[in-house]
Amino acid sequence: MLENTNLSRRTFIGAAGSAAAMLGLAACGGGSGSTDSGSADGGAEVQGTVGGGSLTVGSAYQPSSFDPNNCSSAFCLSANMNVVEGLYDIDFHDYSTSDGLCVGDPVWVDDNTAEITLREGAAFSTGDPVTPEDVVEAFKRCNAEGGMYISFLTAIDGIEKKDDKTLTVKVNIPQFSLLKDRLAIIKVVPASQTVEEATAKPIGSGPWMYDEVSDTYVTLLPNPNYNGAHPAQDKDMRIDALTDPTARVTAQQEGSTLISESVPPESIEQVEAAGCTIDQVQGFGTRFIMFNVKKAPWDNVKARQAVMYALNTDQMITNAFSGLAGKPTCYLPESFPAYHKASTVYEYDLDKAKSLFEESGAKAGKLELRTTDNAQVVAMGTQAQQDLKELGFNVNLTSDQSPATYAAIDQADDSWDILIAPGDPSCFGGDTDLLLNWWFGDNVWMQTRCAWNASDEWKELNATMAEALTKTGDDQQELWNKCFDILADNCVLYPVLQVITPTASWSATASPAGTAVQGFSGIGTTGVALTDVATVTA
Repeated sequence: MLENTNLSRRTFIGAAGSAAAMLGLAACGGGSGSTDSGSADGGAEVQGTVGGGSLTVGSAYQPSSFDPNNCSSAFCLSANMNVVEGLYDIDFHDYSTSDGLCVGDPVWVDDNTAEITLREGAAFSTGDPVTPEDVVEAFKRCNAEGGMYISFLTAIDGIEKKDDKTLTVKVNIPQFSLLKDRLAIIKVVPASQTVEEATAKPIGSGPWMYDEVSDTYVTLLPNPNYNGAHPAQDKDMRIDALTDPTARVTAQQEGSTLISESVPPESIEQVEAAGCTIDQVQGFGTRFIMFNVKKAPWDNVKARQAVMYALNTDQMITNAFSGLAGKPTCYLPESFPAYHKASTVYEYDLDKAKSLFEESGAKAGKLELRTTDNAQVVAMGTQAQQDLKELGFNVNLTSDQSPATYAAIDQADDSWDILIAPGDPSCFGGDTDLLLNWWFGDNVWMQTRCAWNASDEWKELNATMAEALTKTGDDQQELWNKCFDILADNCVLYPVLQVITPTASWSATASPAGTAVQGFSGIGTTGVALTDVATVTA
């Protein structure tokens, strides 16, 4: 589990290259350089017949719930992007928004009321028209008790039908500047489709529709009733869950898949040698550290900062990531539009770490370090175990699957000291407030897991976040900069590394089967973006 000055798609990816997921999954240097893909960014193209083929994708994840209004599965979120539309759509190359089921920007009737017009003739794959009632029901489902998206939608008080083509949106923040980003989270299925049915096989109004849905793959067909700007160009699509890295690499090399996400760093040269293009894109994807601040010495900021300076992140990058990660200088990566260098930047400095720990007045002893079982994170944990010995700690390292790890932490007791784990809420969107709220809103992370919400610093952070939502432009950025400084200075939950996502595609050359893809480029979060992507048969 479990992610806004606009940049063009090319600029965003270029910035990533130069700067360098229960979704647990961006970064200077390492591995091969970023490569532009086909027509997406002006690179070489395979010449031939465009469209009419079979678009094949290898996913690094397993499907679970497809429910568009409460989905956290990397596989399902990515597949759903082709099937189910929001009022606005997000381009995950640069997190910009564009028209989805709506036409044009929200029209503000007053400071707290906006109107949105549905696309003329929009229809689900069943042939049924998309109605305002469908949108109203989708909003209700997103806000159902226990829903994953509730915290993203708190600025929206309600969505109502005005007439057959118009919706009225009520907000509690005057002329809410991030309205389009948040409306994009609400994915619309027919109101008549039950939650159970949508969880198994959603019906949508997007360019594709689900054909077969299984535990290991999905197949999709073009939606014959789609009338938007990005129609499917191929006869079918198949997304396979290839969670084993070797199987995923083999399928890509052989051409069984035309696109493959999450290429293992050690396999990049091998896959490139086969003729594939590798996009390496800086994303928000974070490997973070979290302290049990209810427990001494982690209630002392100097003790926490000492740990941050004690971590040999250069060795982590080399040993665990084959160079495909970078050291954060802010809560956001440098490639993100709202990036601003934080007041405190952590570099490995053992002398400084020892000095800060001494200033904290704490005494080193036994330390319970937990990690999830993500292979890179386990390697980070092993490195941290050695690094923290230099501060005098006797470190017991426990690595387990995410559910077991968080079940232990959610007991809210003193049985753990430090957690290292992956996280990437940017799969839901890239606006700065969303990325801040995922961990630092008034939620389970701050209430129970990290339990920082009683502190004056957390209250100041949340007041600043709330004020930023009422601003735009430089005024908003200045407040977000203050948030970045609070997070860096206090480091209760903070990025240790930000990783690059490598994605492979047969785009500059044809696969062994004589087929390539056009219009594809990788993204920095989990999944693949397939809007306007088509096969090319040589």
